[in-house]
Amino acid sequence: MTTMALSALLAVLLDRWLGEPRRWHPLVGFGMLAERLEQRLYGVPTVTPQTRRRRGVLALLLLLVPVTAVATVLSILPFIGTLSGVLMLYAAIGHQSLHDHARPIADALRHGDEDHARRLAARLVSRDSAALDVSAATAESVLENGNDGVFGALFWFAIAGGPGAVLYRMINTLDAMWGYRNARYRHFGWAAARLDDVFNYVPALLTALTYAILGNTQQALHCWRSQAPAWDSPNAGPVMAAGAGALGLSLGGPARYQGVWHQRPALGVGRRPDIDDIERALWLVRRSVWLWLGVFVIIAGLAYV
Repeated sequence: MTTMALSALLAVLLDRWLGEPRRWHPLVGFGMLAERLEQRLYGVPTVTPQTRRRRGVLALLLLLVPVTAVATVLSILPFIGTLSGVLMLYAAIGHQSLHDHARPIADALRHGDEDHARRLAARLVSRDSAALDVSAATAESVLENGNDGVFGALFWFAIAGGPGAVLYRMINTLDAMWGYRNARYRHFGWAAARLDDVFNYVPALLTALTYAILGNTQQALHCWRSQAPAWDSPNAGPVMAAGAGALGLSLGGPARYQGVWHQRPALGVGRRPDIDDIERALWLVRRSVWLWLGVFVIIAGLAYV
């Protein structure tokens, strides 16, 4: 437990100091590999939904099993096992990346360059940039990606070390690529989406609880309990509802995807986010990271005693 806590702290600090790799990012390479495998396995348009689903399961296994096996071998090697775990977690978390993507959006808005802000925000969300409420969309993305890009990896690192963090991040990446309920991915991406739901279930609840503890607790818990069940994603709902309630903001609502408006449920309570609320959302995630690390250290201390 002590090694786990110190390794997690070191990985977070590396992420803070170095940010995400600019070249040869492992997740970028993994995504490219997933794209090539999809091209090979997806099949012709006449493939049945059942066959398409089986092909999606096969693609998932071919991508996850070998990489996780290699990560496991590296983690148990003498001398380099601990270091490899630190590097795996560093590659899996995206805390500094979240700041690096969100802050330029706020800066562009402060300088009155809304077009540039929209282009930057479009990299964080899958909605049509022309119809974005930029501040709200960015705040939503920060809160949701706090779980997907940070706390999920930390949770699985605590459970299964570096291989756990790597496996979680690969599943999360595949869900981001294939987990859409559209004509192309409804069946091929089914396994990736369901596995992501499973692996994110506990981390999402803990993330929502952390947001509630560090913000307006009573309001966050009320929003979580009353609003999260209406959200499409069983994991994003609690995280975003609790985060919005903790910050006293109103999120959710109508959004346009590929030219079609979708009536999303309302989340949180209070006013719509403005420029400063992007930093408030980042602040909530940042403080949550240090709370998690503090809990890791306390648990390690209790285990040592």
